[in-house]
Amino acid sequence: MKKLLLLLFTIPFLAIGQEKGIQFEHGTTWEKVKAKAKAENKHIFVDAFTTWCGPCKYMSSTIFPQEKVGTFFNKNFVNLKIQMDETEGDNADVKSWRAEAKRFAKDYAITAYPTFLIFDPNGELVHRIVGGGEADQFIALAGEGLNPETQYVTLLKKFEANPTDVATAKVVAAAASKAYDKATADKALGVVIDNSSMDELLTKESVSMLGRAASSTKSKAFDVIRKNKAKVDELTKPGYADQILGIAIINSEIVSKVRGSKEDILDQVVADVEKTYADVDMKNILASYKPNYYASKKNWPKYRDAVNAYIAVLGDKTQASQYNSFAWTIFENCTDPACLDAAIKWAEAGLKKEETAALLDTYANVLHKAGKTKEAIAAQEKAITLADAQSKADYEKTLALMKKGLPTWETE
Repeated sequence: MKKLLLLLFTIPFLAIGQEKGIQFEHGTTWEKVKAKAKAENKHIFVDAFTTWCGPCKYMSSTIFPQEKVGTFFNKNFVNLKIQMDETEGDNADVKSWRAEAKRFAKDYAITAYPTFLIFDPNGELVHRIVGGGEADQFIALAGEGLNPETQYVTLLKKFEANPTDVATAKVVAAAASKAYDKATADKALGVVIDNSSMDELLTKESVSMLGRAASSTKSKAFDVIRKNKAKVDELTKPGYADQILGIAIINSEIVSKVRGSKEDILDQVVADVEKTYADVDMKNILASYKPNYYASKKNWPKYRDAVNAYIAVLGDKTQASQYNSFAWTIFENCTDPACLDAAIKWAEAGLKKEETAALLDTYANVLHKAGKTKEAIAAQEKAITLADAQSKADYEKTLALMKKGLPTWETE
């Protein structure tokens, strides 16, 4: 499962090349951008990106060049790209914006990428979007930044002016969740919980907010859901309450204890937690957590067992991409024959669900590492026939190594 190498966009104001896409400003300053926006009575759209961010690259290479995206953004915004990280290959333009990039990160609390900021024609921040999306979805999200009723920063100011208003708090909680502003979301949801009756909280609309707020066992939302599991499941779906509670328990009561321990204390911690929260069925959530835990500990035999246990829980719902990820993790990290044999079985299970070039490439690499090079070559040759142009050359290099009997994995 090779990672695709995408073009790095390292120039902060790079026009996308296609005239039909978003036209970004370049060779300019923040003051000039604000002046242009005011003169043209347009909002300002800022793409705060890094060179290492996969979603950032996807937006630049796939979404921004689309005609309908360009039509919307060029009509409504003065568009700007700012590179937030620093690399050795940065050119003069990038370097000239380093100080401004640091100011943006500090003044506008940019901690995740991509973050998209929208300013009004006077240069005042009114909206933020965190994370990318497909074209129509992204246009809709940016459109919210043009409307004072949906502008995130405008909503925050309204909430701060009347912090006990439940209706405003509900709107802000939803907007904060979309903006990945957890602190504000928790604060707003706290207002909703404190100023609502139990009947008002246990509705379809409010239960979804409770689920977002129950991120800790210490939260009020956690207690509400725990005491009303049957009603919550009735309003959502069977097992929803246990899922939300289980995630909160793992994050609050398990991760903090096992993360700093050099020894494997997971089973003991889980046993203690299960006694405390005997009313919560955590089987499925724990099954999904354990592979990540043992991968972080680099305990590959236990990772193998945890993955098998997780697959047993999921059954036919296990996705081809999950099988692929599990198998590739073993390929990259483990030489144990039993682990490699398990990875081969996972890859085969994934291929039964979906035969793709990436899945075949994973299967071939694992077979090769397990010493089954003849079968590996056949699988890799098939992967090449299904690969796109971007992946084909990479797969061919892998095939050449296989035919020479050389490793396709990193060796010490």
